[in-house]
Amino acid sequence: MPQAVTVVTDSTAYLGPDEIRRLGVIVIPLQVVVGGRALDDVAEIDADGVATALRQWSPVSTSRPAPQRFADAYESAAAQGAAGVVSIHLSGAMSGTVASARIAAAEAMIPVDVVDSGSLAMGLGFPVLAAARAARAGAGRAEVAAAARACAEATRSYFYVDTLEHLRRGGRIGAAASLLGSALSIKPLLHITQGAIAPLEKVRTSGRAIARLEDLAVRAAGAEPVDVAVQHLVARERALVVADHLAKRIPALGDLRIVEVGAVVGVHVGPGMLGITITPALPT
Repeated sequence: MPQAVTVVTDSTAYLGPDEIRRLGVIVIPLQVVVGGRALDDVAEIDADGVATALRQWSPVSTSRPAPQRFADAYESAAAQGAAGVVSIHLSGAMSGTVASARIAAAEAMIPVDVVDSGSLAMGLGFPVLAAARAARAGAGRAEVAAAARACAEATRSYFYVDTLEHLRRGGRIGAAASLLGSALSIKPLLHITQGAIAPLEKVRTSGRAIARLEDLAVRAAGAEPVDVAVQHLVARERALVVADHLAKRIPALGDLRIVEVGAVVGVHVGPGMLGITITPALPT
């Protein structure tokens, strides 16, 4: 018997394919445009591909999915017996993806709740997991959407980039803010607040920045059970070290995962990015 509620998300959640299949989540890809050629995130271009393009300073940009892609996904969910859909996406302050989803939802043959996660990567992935697990447990559409929103509200993300130039070029951080990282080898730490990327602290040297990133994550975790994702772009060794440190320092650690972000997020953060996302431990 099919689930009453189908969960839809976009490719910037960067959940593993096995997890997506097991939970029955439908994923709509964003696109990366490299030298004028549009490629589907994950399926047609990966982290290494976008890192190579960025290092060569090739023209690279990103594009939201067309509303028709969402309409097709909602129609597919209905055809498979779903009574409703909860569609959860990256921050509307960073992308028009959620707007495309809402256009399609207005015309869907079954009810669709569109949720703006206010984040991206595992800041989106954790709310998707919360919603998908609620749907698998038999929750109704309102409950599934509420699970996603509650998780998104409680989730915190901090990250470090080797340079702010990619964020500046993509319009995800202002020119004034990008100057924080241009003088005296200052390495800004960033966070996501009100759906947007913003500077949080200024630290000298990458080593100190990564150590401070760990401190922020430990403080955000507190003493309650939490799940944690360490994210990176072609910086797996760095991510492994950070994950090892967090495993020793967070007292009530549940799931700890290492995730390489894909091409769409990679375009804006650049190679060497490290991020940590903390959320209250999700029910299994």
